[in-house]
Amino acid sequence: MALLHNRVSNEELKQRLMEEPFPRTTISFYQYFPIQNPQEFRDFLYKNLNAIQVFGRIYIANEGINAQISVPSANFEAFKTFLYSIEPLDGLRLNIAVDDDGKSFWVLKIKVREKIVADGINDPDFSMENKGKYVNATQMNEMLKDPEIVVIDMRNHYEYEVGHFVNAIEVPSDTFREQLPMAVDMMKGKEDKNIIMYCTGGIRCEKASAYMLHKGFKNVFHLEGGIINYAKQAKEAGIDAKFIGKNFVFDDRLGERITEDVIAHCHQCGKPCDTHINCKNNGCHLLFIQCPECAEKYEGCCSTECKDTLHLPIERQKEIRSGVYNGQNIFNKSKVRLRPRLNEIRQNS
Repeated sequence: MALLHNRVSNEELKQRLMEEPFPRTTISFYQYFPIQNPQEFRDFLYKNLNAIQVFGRIYIANEGINAQISVPSANFEAFKTFLYSIEPLDGLRLNIAVDDDGKSFWVLKIKVREKIVADGINDPDFSMENKGKYVNATQMNEMLKDPEIVVIDMRNHYEYEVGHFVNAIEVPSDTFREQLPMAVDMMKGKEDKNIIMYCTGGIRCEKASAYMLHKGFKNVFHLEGGIINYAKQAKEAGIDAKFIGKNFVFDDRLGERITEDVIAHCHQCGKPCDTHINCKNNGCHLLFIQCPECAEKYEGCCSTECKDTLHLPIERQKEIRSGVYNGQNIFNKSKVRLRPRLNEIRQNS
């Protein structure tokens, strides 16, 4: 029986990736469609994608598929032929990364989930069959000329912070399940307005558009293929991008530059910067924005505490991470430690 999961260490896999003599293409795609046996479909995908050296992260659920992958460029056509051989995925739009070195993933992980996007929706009457109308890049730019249009960003705060459409409304939450009811509440009284929703690759805003229609809104649109596809279409059509800054992406790149605008600030000194990193202290690993000067000063850490921890013996660091000692150096992924500084930076910017 074929091995249907990886057993090689991450360190070795990363090393193999760096040593590959061929280029890779980073791709994202999704599709809402009924899958009767997600585990069986998962195993089928793993065997076929692993055979052509696809790396990445794929989620399978009864409601469909959500994937961010990289494929050897020489195998791209073979990948497309296989994917399109699956009837519900035939002709599916593939979002090709625009700012890509091919080093986005180093292993193939395919997981079965309850949903491909955690939405918190428990209403049995909700259906993805009734969703908003697609708009492409040209249509998006035309609609943005209307001062009455409502543009809603359905991404998390840290994504919105480094890049967004001009005048887009941020739904202030870091989870999609919280954003859906918040978006409805924020738009109360605007049920007849033209509303455009967007996200990174289309998967969240497509579901959000269906949810808004389910809640009684009349004229709901969503950006086809999200920001990734918008940037590609805008470039091909030779039109100005109305999305400014960086598009946050969920792989090792942590961002694709769409325009040269830098609209965010270093979370430590406040200088203009939009480079996300994860804190080098493995007991913290906080995602935050850090400029080159602060990266040098704090050695890639989010605080002096994390920097000090980084210089402790490895065994001591492991003890801290496991919570053996209840000291101030026990960290988690919470933003609490950076929140006061973030607020100060925003007030002064």
